[in-house]
Amino acid sequence: MPQRDGGSWNSMITAYARNGFGEKALFLFSKMNKEGIVPNEISFASVLGSCGVVLEVSLSRQVHAMIVKYGHYKNVILGSSLVDVYGKCGFISDARLMFDEIENPTIISWNVIVRQYIEVGDGEEAILMFFKMLRDDVRPLNFTLSNALVACSSMSALKEGLQIHGVVVKTNFEKDKVVSSSLINMYVKCGQLEIARTVFDQLGSKDLISWTAIMSGYAMSGRTREARELFNMMPERNVISWNAMLAGHTRLSQWEDALEFIFLMRRMTKDFDHVTLVLILNVCAGLSDVEMGKKVHGFIYRHGFFSNIFVSNALLDMYGKCGTLNSARVWFYQMSQGRDTVSWNALLTSYAQHQRGEQAITLFSEIQWESRPSINIFGTLLTVCGNIFALNHGKQIHGFMVRNGYELNMAVRGALVSMYSKCRCILYAFMIFKEADSRDVALWNIMTFGFCHNGRGREVLEFIGMMEEEGVKPDHVTFHGILLACICEHEAELGQLYFNSMSNDYCIIPRMEHYECMIELYSRCGCMEELEKFIKSMPLEPTVAMLTRVFVACKKHGAVRFGEWSAEQLNQLNPHTTLKI
Repeated sequence: MPQRDGGSWNSMITAYARNGFGEKALFLFSKMNKEGIVPNEISFASVLGSCGVVLEVSLSRQVHAMIVKYGHYKNVILGSSLVDVYGKCGFISDARLMFDEIENPTIISWNVIVRQYIEVGDGEEAILMFFKMLRDDVRPLNFTLSNALVACSSMSALKEGLQIHGVVVKTNFEKDKVVSSSLINMYVKCGQLEIARTVFDQLGSKDLISWTAIMSGYAMSGRTREARELFNMMPERNVISWNAMLAGHTRLSQWEDALEFIFLMRRMTKDFDHVTLVLILNVCAGLSDVEMGKKVHGFIYRHGFFSNIFVSNALLDMYGKCGTLNSARVWFYQMSQGRDTVSWNALLTSYAQHQRGEQAITLFSEIQWESRPSINIFGTLLTVCGNIFALNHGKQIHGFMVRNGYELNMAVRGALVSMYSKCRCILYAFMIFKEADSRDVALWNIMTFGFCHNGRGREVLEFIGMMEEEGVKPDHVTFHGILLACICEHEAELGQLYFNSMSNDYCIIPRMEHYECMIELYSRCGCMEELEKFIKSMPLEPTVAMLTRVFVACKKHGAVRFGEWSAEQLNQLNPHTTLKI
């Protein structure tokens, strides 16, 4: 054009922005400023939209300043656009400040701020803003209601979800497809599957989204048979529907059903995405079918999914769980440009599960040069060190965490306590245990078994009093540790008291390991009358191992009649051997 005025510039910027050419729109806007052309409100809105697409926060701040400079700061559309772009760029506090400056926010403004809180994972604030909007007598749109329900889903906030359902009914949006699907999802996430089904059944016309929502709800709730019935009734399906049904089977480790469903997918649909491939690889891992996994690997290469980090990590995990560690290692190094902390953790876990502790520790020395290890990796490494009694390596890893400012979560602290306990450094273990700001029952149990492993049964019996003082309720694992401590200290009477306390005081049904401990305790202490009474009153049939322990104890302590009984029981279980007292 021989001569370009402000209208021409503004039209071009708007055209680029509306057609998805955000970077070109921003380039043109910068050029326009250099030539001294003043943008109008439409241009500002277009540029802010482009900033949100390319996540350009610095330019957004410049545009914000220009909006104020040219007197457009009271424009609600521009204010809402600024809220949107700040939120998309991760500056939610700036977004909120901008929202609070809007004198009369419209429903669009409210919808934007609610959505942005959801995007940053702050469902609680999103819900609070929604109810603040209602108090300001603003009638919500269907998308605003949907966003508020999504926030409730993210927090399993059933009470607030029920209140929003009431608003949905009052505003006549209960038949709206967007809102109804969000309602179904909210009730599913809050564990109210029957209410979700009622909402679904009351829909006049059901679209693909609502069908998928209720079907995936049943699948993710473990009711795969009913989910499959709904799946078969669906008038149409998409890749999300297929993935949801397959995910339901894998979540429950229904590997054979999942495999049958994969074969059905091959016959019925060409729809697949990276989620489908991740799920199929999970099935291969669950079945330990590495040959099928290799075929999927070939498919991944042929269809260009090898660069997807989720698929790559699932492939790595599959090789590891199938025990083909050489293939896992080769694939790991082929991922060199795209691997993340999940990749490192997958290979480390595979080494740990297959007793390759030295290789796991060697691998850790490599990760330090590539990226900052995630805290969860240390839990795996410390478990490895404990299993192979590699105290020096464990101390080095502990020192690395301290030097690099890692905050110990409960799982890693538990792994540290376990490692030091297994390596006979019980004082170190107890020191780390005491440093915890809060302690759950799992951490108490690890420390309990640590004392038992080091022959410090007396400390365990004192330790349990501390646990009760902190208000931590013991579980079946705790009582297993207590009974082991009683064995260490030859405290038969105390062991019987704790065994009875499990069911009488804590409503915990004794398990096989508890009965085994009591038999071992009575046998070691020579309490043959108590042992006979105990084993003959057990609600379960004694195992060969239990009867063998009784037989050995009877021989040692001269309990002839009881020994003959145990020998008879063993001979019945194993007719090929004949035992006599």
